[in-house]
Amino acid sequence: MALKWSAVFTSRRQCLVKHICKQFMGTSGAAQHGDFADIVISGGGMVGAAMACALGNNSLLRDKRIVLLEAGKDTGEFILPEQFSNRTCALNPATVRLLSSFGSWQEIEGMRCFSALRMQVWESCADSIITFNNSDMSEPLAYIVENDVILAAIMKALKHVKNKVEIHYETKATAFNLPGSGDSEEAKLPYVKLTLNNGSVIKTKLLIGADGSNSAVRKAAGFQTINREYNQSGVVATLKLADGLSNTTAWQRFLPTGPIALLPISDTMSSLVWSTTREHAKNLQELSAESFVDAVNDALWHEREKNEIAGKLLGGFKNVLNNILPEDGEGVRQLPPTVIDVVDKSRASFPLALTHSSQYVRPRVALIGDAAHRIHPLAGQGVNLGFSDVSCLNEMLTKATSCGADPGALTHLLQYETERQRQNVPVMLTIDSLQRLYGTEFTPVVVARSLGLHAVHSLPFLKKMIMERASV
Repeated sequence: MALKWSAVFTSRRQCLVKHICKQFMGTSGAAQHGDFADIVISGGGMVGAAMACALGNNSLLRDKRIVLLEAGKDTGEFILPEQFSNRTCALNPATVRLLSSFGSWQEIEGMRCFSALRMQVWESCADSIITFNNSDMSEPLAYIVENDVILAAIMKALKHVKNKVEIHYETKATAFNLPGSGDSEEAKLPYVKLTLNNGSVIKTKLLIGADGSNSAVRKAAGFQTINREYNQSGVVATLKLADGLSNTTAWQRFLPTGPIALLPISDTMSSLVWSTTREHAKNLQELSAESFVDAVNDALWHEREKNEIAGKLLGGFKNVLNNILPEDGEGVRQLPPTVIDVVDKSRASFPLALTHSSQYVRPRVALIGDAAHRIHPLAGQGVNLGFSDVSCLNEMLTKATSCGADPGALTHLLQYETERQRQNVPVMLTIDSLQRLYGTEFTPVVVARSLGLHAVHSLPFLKKMIMERASV
């Protein structure tokens, strides 16, 4: 009798297992046929690839199948070109820690990066400035790295991750079946079903959208977005500077048409990011090299937009503050560098806009990077926010896995959304407000922002708070 009941229980257990597999994968042999993955990352740019690296090195996910979908071609082994790329990022310490955790930062150091030890911000309508640097300028504020170098370093590290990560090049999802969307039977199943451009189908417990500001994942999930077109373009180029200057400072000057920034990439070269009107951006690209260099120097040096009223009030304010808080040597204004040439064919432009998704998650779906938020480049924080998304989501998935939870369930995904929106939204609002604040020559506004900027510059504890906030 005991043997009979044992056989019955075994039979029922096998039926139950088959039923669960059928419900979860569509067929009991789906995993064997390779159409099921525990986690799928859509988008193999810097943030998506970093997500794959972080998950690939997560010891709690060692038995999980992770798939990275990349629409572009496999370009093979990266060969560092002699000429600098015109697209760069200012990586903060938190991003460096993330990249170091899976070996990519070590790869970057072996290729090319440059330290920015100091930052000076000023405007064209008044003499107010603010400077940032660590004590004795011993530690970098940020590292300036080309986008191509960052991505190449991450992809190289991805080949050596501890867990299995499959990279599918020239592959993207063309159709999505998400849990809870529609009345079909598939909408009730506990997985995301993706139809790929090659006609194949893949099912996953968790789909991570890292597919940029026009995210197909975000649109398929039905998330609402806040959008603002700045009617501006970002002009980028690689510039050569005059000799004799220690090129360790990142420079940014606010003009009524938008900020211009120079980021150091070598002892004699800087990367230009100039936000301006679309018409002006088009004109800048059409100028001869000599005229373009003149335009950059003029933007950095000219005094014709100075507001006399703001200047007088600022002068009096400085005298009062100096009697209370004498300026130290670290806060003294430095003269910007002189640009002597622009690297051939390095000029390009791209439109500027703000996009923010109302939600980052839903059952079995999470957004990271530009798919969730896109901001104005004036503070250089866009990619750092994306890498912070990676760190946070990896941490939340670690918690979910350690307690046996489903990685695609909302409990831990909502914790990710809450934590990231608490960090991202204030940064976005601050940057958008700065863009509006410095986009006018209206005298009362010029006076207010000039006095405010100098007040912050004169209060070391406030500057320290700003630097600490920008480094996490």
